[in-house]
Formats: sequence, C-alpha cells, structure tokens
Amino acid sequence: MTDRLYSVEQVADLLGLHVRTVRSYVRDGKLPAARIGKQYRIAHDDLEAFTGLPITAPQTPDTTGRHAEASCIVEIDAVDRTTADRITTLLTASAATRGPGGTPLRVETSYDPGRSRLKVILLGGLTDTARLLDYMDGVLTS
Repeated sequence: MTDRLYSVEQVADLLGLHVRTVRSYVRDGKLPAARIGKQYRIAHDDLEAFTGLPITAPQTPDTTGRHAEASCIVEIDAVDRTTADRITTLLTASAATRGPGGTPLRVETSYDPGRSRLKVILLGGLTDTARLLDYMDGVLTS
C-alpha cells in the first residue's frame, strides 16, 4: 500500500486521457478522489483499482540534458489501399511497442482513395521518428 496521491493532470498523463475525461470520471464516481482545496487528488491504490493494472510512478523529467523532437509529414502518391494499410499497421504497431522512456511517439495516417495518396504524420523523438521513416522506406522500396 502506498500513500502516493496523483493530481488529475498526472492521472491524465499516465493513462493517456484528456484532463476533462479524468475529471468526468471523478465527478461521476467512477474514479474515487479526495478534494483538497479546489483540486482533486487520486490515491495510487484507487488508480490501480480503476485501471486493473499496476501503475508505476511517473518519471521525473531530466532537466540536465537537451530534449529534441521531430515532426514530419510524409505524402506518398500512387499507393494502393493494401500498401497503405500495411504501412499504417507497421507504423502504429512499431510506435506502440517501442522501448520505455523517451518521448512518446505519435503516428497518424490518412488515405485518400480518390488520389491514391497516403499522408503520414509522425511526432516524437529523433531516433524513433528516424526508425519509422526507415521502416516506411523499406516497405515502399521492396
């Protein structure tokens, strides 16, 4: 048992939810919380009971080193639906299974069948983004 308390913002970050969603869960009684002043605090044990999973404490940010992120948009013309789906699946699976730590990796894709065009948006750390670009190049040149 731990005495760790989380703010609504910390819970939203841990669960990948919007702050309003977490506040709604608290107000609806789905997520137990204590009101301290004007803010809610969620106990570690209540958060684990809510998710059904063990929750690890958030890492404190490294303020000594530099931080770099990349954002890129890739448009691929003359791509069929099968290849577009293959690229989308590869990128989203790779982003979800990357190692712990580092910058979260975000992948969004949009396929326009009328133009046979796939648009890929990548947001994340330099190494992870470069790795996904390399994977995409491998699919397109094979």
